[in-house]
Amino acid sequence: MHIADGILPPAWCIAGHALSLGAVALLGRRVEPWEVARMGMLSATSFVVSMIHFPLLGTSVHLGLFGLTGVLLGGRAFPVIFTTLLFQALLFQHGGLLALGVNALNMGLGALAASFLWKTPGLPDAVRGAAAGFVGTYLPALLMVGEFQAAGYGKGFAAIAAVYLAVAMVEGALTATAVTFVRQAKPALLESR
Repeated sequence: MHIADGILPPAWCIAGHALSLGAVALLGRRVEPWEVARMGMLSATSFVVSMIHFPLLGTSVHLGLFGLTGVLLGGRAFPVIFTTLLFQALLFQHGGLLALGVNALNMGLGALAASFLWKTPGLPDAVRGAAAGFVGTYLPALLMVGEFQAAGYGKGFAAIAAVYLAVAMVEGALTATAVTFVRQAKPALLESR
């Protein structure tokens, strides 16, 4: 789901950086000491999980845990995702440095949408977790597909959307399982602060 450099127009990439850095500054300010460990843990977990690729419908995909990150961090998920993507771009060339801002916006918006869905009252944890995990992954994929189409890059966007539909279902099930476990083991992690 990472967009490489050279695909989107440079002006879009510059705008993506401006918006992403603004979001990092806004959502990352006044971090409390208790948040640092949680943010670091989720950044490291997302980084490691994204290194595990598996074949799906003729391509290779990986999980990102954007929904779970949104559930556990709320708005703090955006700076965590930006940092994780920066290290992935620097160390493994996942995405590019020029496209980093757009990638962070796509994936960060998925995490923020997941956080919003998690706060929906009256639904069981597993349902909210599944919705958060699904949207946290599928929204970034749809944004990427839309950006590719708007930039006139390539074909086969329905195939990309289909591949990430399957990934989003897996992420939804994984997030539902994780929040159910966390609710039993340490429910304070799921409370809004």
